[in-house]
Amino acid sequence: MTALDIASLGAELRFARPVREIGRVCAVEGNLLRVRGLGATCSIGDVLRVWLRDGTLLTGEVIQLHGEELTVLPNAAPDGVSIGDRVALRHQTGIAPTDAWIGRIVDPYGVPLDGAPLLRGPDPRPLKASPPPPAARRAMGRRLETGMAVFNTLLPIVQGQRLGLFAGSGVGKSSLMGRFAQQMQADVVVIALIGERGRELRDFVENVLGKEGLAHSVVIAATSDQSPLVRRRCAWAAMAVAEHFRDQGRHVLFLADSITRFAEAHREVAVAAGEMPALRGYPPSTSHLIMSLCERAGPGQMGQGDITGIFSVLVAGSDMEEPIADILRGVLDGHVVLDRKIAERGRFPAIDLLRSVSRSLPAAATEKENDLISGARRLLGAYDQSATMIRAGLYSEGTDPLLDNAIRAWPELDAFLGEKRGMTTTDSFAKLGLIIRRAGAGMPQGT
Repeated sequence: MTALDIASLGAELRFARPVREIGRVCAVEGNLLRVRGLGATCSIGDVLRVWLRDGTLLTGEVIQLHGEELTVLPNAAPDGVSIGDRVALRHQTGIAPTDAWIGRIVDPYGVPLDGAPLLRGPDPRPLKASPPPPAARRAMGRRLETGMAVFNTLLPIVQGQRLGLFAGSGVGKSSLMGRFAQQMQADVVVIALIGERGRELRDFVENVLGKEGLAHSVVIAATSDQSPLVRRRCAWAAMAVAEHFRDQGRHVLFLADSITRFAEAHREVAVAAGEMPALRGYPPSTSHLIMSLCERAGPGQMGQGDITGIFSVLVAGSDMEEPIADILRGVLDGHVVLDRKIAERGRFPAIDLLRSVSRSLPAAATEKENDLISGARRLLGAYDQSATMIRAGLYSEGTDPLLDNAIRAWPELDAFLGEKRGMTTTDSFAKLGLIIRRAGAGMPQGT
C-alpha cells in the first residue's frame, strides 16, 4: 500500500461518525421538506440524508434557515416521505481528489461511476473556493499547440486563457471539446459534463475522448435526469478538482459542457429558495454565479500552475444576446461561435471565424503571423459580404481586386478552417501563408 493510499484511508476514517445528530421531517411543502432539530448544526448548502420508512435513502440540500427549522430541496421527488422521518447531516461538503482520479469517471460527490473503487484524498477542497488574488496572478502564458489549424493560427489559445464555445445543439460542440482533450497541450484535463444525456456519457468517453484522452483526464458527470442540485454541483466539483492539480504546479485544461445547463440548474434551485426571476427567467444571482466560476480558472500565482478553461454555451437559434451568452462574453478572454449553416454543408469544426475572437491576440503571435491573420480575415470578410452576389453570378471578375483574391482563396481557406490532422503551429502558419500568397493577397515582404 502506498503512502497516498494510507493517507486516503485515513481521510475515510476521519469522516466516519459514530454519533450523529438526528432531525425529523416536520412538513412537506410541494417539492420542499421542512426539517426540525438540526437548526443549530446546519448551514446553507449543507447536504442532508433522509431515511424513509421503507428503507429508501433520500439526499437534499439546505436552501433556507428558519430558526429551529430548515428548508431542504431533495435530490429527487419527495414521494414516500412521511412526517417524522429521520434526517442527518452528511459531513462531507467539499471534494477530495488525488492523482488516482486521473483516468476515472466520478459524480459531483466523488463517487466513481466506472465501477471501480475510489478513495477520497487526504485534503478536502471547498466547492466554492475564491480565485487567486487579482494582483498576485501571473499573466497568461505561452501559445498552446492544439492540433487544429484554425486554433494554431487565427484563434490562438494561450496557457491560462478562458474561452467560450457558443453553439446550438448538434453542430459538433462535443466533438470539438473531445479534440481539445486529446490534442491540446496540458498535464491534466478536467471535464465537467453538466446535465449531459445519460446515453451520451459512455459515447463521449469511449468514442469522442477515447482511451488516449481519458488516460490523462478526470471526468465529472451529472446526467440530465439528476436533480438541479447535483447538476449545479458538477461545475463546482470539477473546478475544485482542477484547482487541486493547479496548486501542484500543473497546467490544467478545464472543459465545461455546458454553462447553460449549469445556469438552468441554478435557476431551479434559486426559485425554490424564493429568489425571483429577473434576467429573462434567470434570477439576479446568475451573473455572479457564472462570473465567480469563470474567475477561478486562468493563471495561478507564482509557484502554481494554470487552468486553461473552455466553457461551452448552448445558444438557441444562434442568439448571442441571450443572458448566459452575454454574461460569458463579458468575462472570458475570447469566444468561438459554431454555426449550424456551416455544419450543414459538412465542414467541421463549424467555426464562424468572423464572429469569433481570441483576446490573446496580437500578443500571442509575431508581427509576421499577425499580418497573415489580418490578411486571412480580410479575405474571409470580403467574401462573406458579397457571398450572395457571387453565388447568384452577379459579380464580374476585375471589379474589385480584394474580392477577386477572396474568391480565389475561399475554397482553400474554408478547407483550412476545418483542418484537424494534428498540425503544428509552424506548419499551420506555413500553410496559411501559402494560401494567401496563391490568392495574390499582397502580403508584406518576407511572408
